[in-house]
Amino acid sequence: MSTHRDIVLLHGWASHASVFRTLARALEKHARVTVMALPGYSDSAACAPYTLERIADVLANAAPKTCSVVGWSLGAQVALTWARRAPWQVQRLALIAATPCFVQRSDWHHGVTPLVMRQFTSQLERDAAALLRRFVALQAQGDKQAVRVAHKLRTALFTHPLPAPEVLAAGLTILRASDLRGDLRSIVQPALVMHGENDAVTPCAAGAALAHALPNARFEALAGAGHAPFLGAPEVIAARLREFFDESLAAIR
Repeated sequence: MSTHRDIVLLHGWASHASVFRTLARALEKHARVTVMALPGYSDSAACAPYTLERIADVLANAAPKTCSVVGWSLGAQVALTWARRAPWQVQRLALIAATPCFVQRSDWHHGVTPLVMRQFTSQLERDAAALLRRFVALQAQGDKQAVRVAHKLRTALFTHPLPAPEVLAAGLTILRASDLRGDLRSIVQPALVMHGENDAVTPCAAGAALAHALPNARFEALAGAGHAPFLGAPEVIAARLREFFDESLAAIR
């Protein structure tokens, strides 16, 4: 991988940029890596309106002029939106635990039920800390390194100031309402979709459907992995990302 490549990493809902610490270190040996916090997370300001489009525009303005983007979970939805809105900037996409539509619909069965989303919203209002602990457990569920994954998720989230309640609520609103399926055919960048086979947050079938709908994507199911495979097996994910990003360099040599 060229040391002149720029890679941007985007975290998911109710997470923190430090969740990518190990993965970023592995990629930094070969590239310039920027771990960007979603608006309202870490020390970044929230944006208004808090929509995928506005978030993507805020990140695009702060990112390198050209880059490849690695998006995880909600960060993957942001990455897809960014790639559609700025195809001259986003060169390649790596999407981890991604779905074009988080909630089930009459023609989409690869998501959580509307009832679960209502329960999440209600619990966020009553006891945000308890909900976040529950969500950490859910993300680690099914991973063969579940204890390690849960520890890293808790450390990344609870050793830093939590996002404001309104930011977390706005993120849930995005997840509840967003449906990117109609936009996927216009996202033509090469894409790698990686999904844990045991993901308890977004079904593996959602990632497979996403890859099938994108014009230039491939899908890889990760055995023994849950929602955060880059925490359970960071070396494996980093190696696969390096291979994927190297392909564009090989094509121009």
